[in-house]
Amino acid sequence: MIQAITLLVIAALVAIDQIIKVAVVNRFAAGGSMDILFGLIRIRYVENTGAAFSSMQNQTVFLTIFTAVVIVMFIFLLMTKKIKPGFIYWCVAVIIAGGAGNFVDRIARGFVVDYIEPTFVNFAVFNFADCCVTVGAALLIVKTVYDLIKENKKYLSDDDKKAEDGGDEKNV
Repeated sequence: MIQAITLLVIAALVAIDQIIKVAVVNRFAAGGSMDILFGLIRIRYVENTGAAFSSMQNQTVFLTIFTAVVIVMFIFLLMTKKIKPGFIYWCVAVIIAGGAGNFVDRIARGFVVDYIEPTFVNFAVFNFADCCVTVGAALLIVKTVYDLIKENKKYLSDDDKKAEDGGDEKNV
């Protein structure tokens, strides 16, 4: 059941991404832009043949294959429950959705449609799928670091208890 819900969530996020991209292409492909959120964000059509931050330009074939491999690997991990349902599971699902959204672009268009341009900082133009990958990965990293700190505190706490008890169990 969780696998079906997961696939529906992934499909919904990919659909949202593609609907936004179609709207941006229809409205802005011929040029022009639109400022939103009090001018903090500009909607501007950009054809990205590379990866994040304009890296790997004109590497569409490599990026398409790489993305497909990562998506298949992550879906396998989720569907076989190698990653247990929970916070990390959903982080990976959101990452899959973002990767799949940009994968669809590379297959259908030969490039990724980017359209979100922050105006308050010099930053790359990106899209909803990029946000999914970034937010999913950031939350995954935060959760992993949190768990490591929590485990380290538990380990240190256990060592403190052993020290209070006289070091090791032979002294009891």
